[in-house]
Amino acid sequence: MYESFYKLSGKPFSLTPDPRFFFGSRGHKRALSYLRYGLKQGEGFIVVTGDIGAGKTTLAALLCEELADQGVIAGRVESTQLGPTEFLAMLSATLGLRHEAGNKVALLKNLETYLKARARQGKRVVIVVDEAQNLPVETLEELRMLCNFQVDERPVLQAFLLGQEQFREVLADTALEQFRQRVIASCHLGPMDLDETRAYIEHRLKLVGWKDDPRLSPELYAEVHQYTGGIPRRINTVVDRLLLFGYLEERHELGVDAFETVRQELLEEGFGEDAIARRRAEKAKRAEAAEGEGAEGLELRIVDEPLEAAAPAAQGGAQAAPRIVAVEPEGSLAARVAALERRVEELEAMINGAREALLEALVLGKREARRKRS
Repeated sequence: MYESFYKLSGKPFSLTPDPRFFFGSRGHKRALSYLRYGLKQGEGFIVVTGDIGAGKTTLAALLCEELADQGVIAGRVESTQLGPTEFLAMLSATLGLRHEAGNKVALLKNLETYLKARARQGKRVVIVVDEAQNLPVETLEELRMLCNFQVDERPVLQAFLLGQEQFREVLADTALEQFRQRVIASCHLGPMDLDETRAYIEHRLKLVGWKDDPRLSPELYAEVHQYTGGIPRRINTVVDRLLLFGYLEERHELGVDAFETVRQELLEEGFGEDAIARRRAEKAKRAEAAEGEGAEGLELRIVDEPLEAAAPAAQGGAQAAPRIVAVEPEGSLAARVAALERRVEELEAMINGAREALLEALVLGKREARRKRS
């Protein structure tokens, strides 16, 4: 919508990972170096963890492009809660192999035959597993066994695992001792500092032909960094909205006043960092109140809830450690209320998806009104 107004060749802050927009912050350069090092070694696992929205998927997409240029057969698997057999089927499908559901023996045999055949042809097979924190321990062990296949004492499969910070906790499981011994390098993607945040914004803008229109005030960069905690995906969200605001208001300079307006709009819509932090604070207060009333009849569960938006400036986008909380048994009144709250969050997400269409209609209506007045 705002691209033509600012004479940009494309949308600079899309939420879809795009390796063309890769920005080499200190953390991202380090992670990419680890991935390239692992690729050169040709064996073992490389683990890269990072905050939600830190750019792990963009890193994986960039790596897959590089592998294609080097003649390496690369497959990217975005994992969910997949058991061992389901993961083997997913991997087989990624590599273009037959993947009969539930037939683990056939899946393993087909994969072994394929991998060894590629190795004898002098080709390497590398898989990038995204969202690796979702994989059960049993599935990670299956992946380790798969990477044991060899031809001439050389592994025929190598894996890079990208996951959120809690993946470190998964790997600490005593059942994964052999897996950990195969990890040859690991690193963590943290948030960007203020200077990197500014460079990141300008980098993406320049890639689509930005000629300092709109002009962004130095104070604006500081506000964006504090609001987003230096997390790339959050930066994309708020700067994209700022550019839309500038287009609607026909502004060619954006400063703190524009940011405050956008921040307030996001708060009112319930999707801004402030709104999310407020909901989580309210949720924490309800949990404290329930704890004060006693825990009789409650179940204890371990949760690892990321603080994606809460106090980003103070915490730098850090995530909470796992904690034990008391919850009502399934079917109780409190459990039904919790289910309704989750449904409300789902509906809010649907509204967020329709927001862009509504904003576009608003723009068209505003422009038509101006045209009639003139």
